[in-house]
Amino acid sequence: MTGRLLRLDVENFRTLRKVSVPLGPLTVLVGPNGVGKSNVLKVFDFLTDIIQTDLEPALEARGGFDEVAFWGGGKRPPTTMSIGLQALWTTHASPSAPDEYELTIRRRAVPGRPDGAYTLSRSEKFQFKRTRGRGRRIAISGEQATVVETHATEDAEESQFGIQRLSSGLSTLPRLARTEGGAEVSRVAERLSSFRVFDVDVRAARRPSRVATMGQHLEPDAGNLADFLLDLREQDVQNWQRLLEDVKTVLPHLEDIEFGSAGSAIDEVTVYLRERGLRRGTPLADASFGTVRLLGLLALLYDPNPPALTCVEEIDHGLHPQALELLVDRLREASTRSQFLVATHSPALVDRLRPEEFVVCERDRLGASVIPAISTEQIRAIVEESEDLPLGELWFSGALGGDL
Repeated sequence: MTGRLLRLDVENFRTLRKVSVPLGPLTVLVGPNGVGKSNVLKVFDFLTDIIQTDLEPALEARGGFDEVAFWGGGKRPPTTMSIGLQALWTTHASPSAPDEYELTIRRRAVPGRPDGAYTLSRSEKFQFKRTRGRGRRIAISGEQATVVETHATEDAEESQFGIQRLSSGLSTLPRLARTEGGAEVSRVAERLSSFRVFDVDVRAARRPSRVATMGQHLEPDAGNLADFLLDLREQDVQNWQRLLEDVKTVLPHLEDIEFGSAGSAIDEVTVYLRERGLRRGTPLADASFGTVRLLGLLALLYDPNPPALTCVEEIDHGLHPQALELLVDRLREASTRSQFLVATHSPALVDRLRPEEFVVCERDRLGASVIPAISTEQIRAIVEESEDLPLGELWFSGALGGDL
């Protein structure tokens, strides 16, 4: 895996009043329903949309600023919302001098308008370490972008250019010349645009899927699961065999996974499960909820061309506890190729985690998410005091946090 995210900072996004989430190769957000785990994942979905469509369309797709901004703490939405990232993506970035990106969106009411009309403005900041000196900073405000190059002598060179008022630097600055920061911004935009928030839609995954081009990605809802698995079998035999053995470990009655045309549609493929003792294969449409979920998740983990960050909603949903140990092992292996941010409320899955992989999520009385609710150092100390009780047991008992 080339580089990774180090931290996400968010203010006033849905239930995220003010959070700072440390991100490792594998980060698991743990907490009951409604504490804001999904909203952390939605931040990355929002950033990806900004790159693909720009800022205003990304907001409009979510109902506008008032629907995206912090939901708690009063009758009116806040006037600002911000998202910040620290990462190791560009050539000279390091933990002590990471790549930095910050987006701030401001809401201003239109004077004299009783209908609640408002205008928006945005500011953005990029910072990258260079070979020598403090590095390169790009600041965007209004219709102007400023590039500042600071050298080892502390001398600084500054250049400016115009930019559309609400256009995002993530979607427009990659067109800059390499000498003005285009290469670094392109790298950040490339990484962010590849992010995927994955949530298996079992109904969609069960359906036959149209045969597409080779080397495709698994869709975020696993709607092309059959074709993706067929492509994996044809193009990556080693990973296909490993996936098949994993499925057999959880489903010992399974003998093979086969493929066939979907009725008369020769351009569509469906999955058949060859099971011991049955005279015919079981179509995926007739497989259990948990089996389809397992296949979708393993397909994601064996993707030969993964994104920079893979987010997974409620990863334990519908899975038998015996599948969770295997799943955690495969997540750790896959996290060498794609960083993983996963949400769960399963103590059985948490039992299999390490303290540095575990982020406790809670909500306060004003509706704001508290993430993390307890530090990694505190978790390690509590585990030591408990004489190494499993994390899931400690969390479920309240020893690692509870309702505020």
